[in-house]
Amino acid sequence: MSTTPRVSVDGEPVYTPEVARRTAAVLERVRRVVPEMEWPVHAPYVDAIRDWKARRNAVILAHNYQTPEIFYGVADITGDSLALARRAAETDADVIVMAGVHFMAETAKILSPEKTVLIPDLEAGCSLAESITGADVRLLRERYPDAPVVTYVNTSADVKAESDVCCTSANAVEVVESLAARRVIFLPDEYLGRYVASRTTTEIILWKGHCEVHERFTGEEIEVYRKQHTDIAVLAHPECPPDVLAASDFVGSTSGLIRHVEERRPAKVVLITECSMSDNVAVQFPEVEFIRPCNLCPHMKRITLPNILRSLQKMEHRVEIEPEVTARARTAVERMLAVGRGAGR
Repeated sequence: MSTTPRVSVDGEPVYTPEVARRTAAVLERVRRVVPEMEWPVHAPYVDAIRDWKARRNAVILAHNYQTPEIFYGVADITGDSLALARRAAETDADVIVMAGVHFMAETAKILSPEKTVLIPDLEAGCSLAESITGADVRLLRERYPDAPVVTYVNTSADVKAESDVCCTSANAVEVVESLAARRVIFLPDEYLGRYVASRTTTEIILWKGHCEVHERFTGEEIEVYRKQHTDIAVLAHPECPPDVLAASDFVGSTSGLIRHVEERRPAKVVLITECSMSDNVAVQFPEVEFIRPCNLCPHMKRITLPNILRSLQKMEHRVEIEPEVTARARTAVERMLAVGRGAGR
């Protein structure tokens, strides 16, 4: 823990030469995507959060859709939703702060029930997770009693508990085929389900859940990018509508998109997903030019440096799940892990 006193005004950290010095390495790393004139606003929180992490023996998990000052400034573990939960379970930390949305915090709690899991804003939700309930799953089971339920990790603990197995966008086809069933119920993302159906002979029973970020992209938009940039590589997330996937050069999960950029190093690329991810990936690959189709997730953007700091200071908001729900949901997640080590959303 740092012994250097932190300066504050009305309880909020302030920018000082010492703060500038302690955060200089972060600024240097994110300079390409965070304007230097903004750094005096971010740096005091980055500095104070680091101090409070040490006090609480805490780790911060940041999803790929978080802003760079969070992703590179305070996060200990970064990645897609399932990778975050899995790696958090391996840490010795007492406290996990989820810089992501609520279902991600629940998944972390499912895999680490003995740890304190905090989410800085209880309103950081997800249109996919909110599109279906455990009661809906039970009704689907009654309607299709012979069909096992495959549930995307982008769901609540209650829905996971009613499922046979979870999946990620990277391993969805593998999970479906591992069941060797004539048909399966695939929840809740319709577009991801259609993508899976195009790659397997298993009949897929769909639910009409959509990601409010990815569903806004269109095939016409992709064609505009191609006309404006003839040498562009178009990489899309499978939560996008079918016409977007058909117009793209590569389809993959967030980790799959990053891996594709790393392996191919296209001169110019557009990631058809939440736009903060482009900022974060651009830091890793400065030689690649990123065209940013800025569809922001309003829920992810509820997580900020100030509320991460308050979360650590006040130990709020704690994620709690009924033990019986945790046990059943954990079974569905562990069945997925037994199928393969695919990365998540």
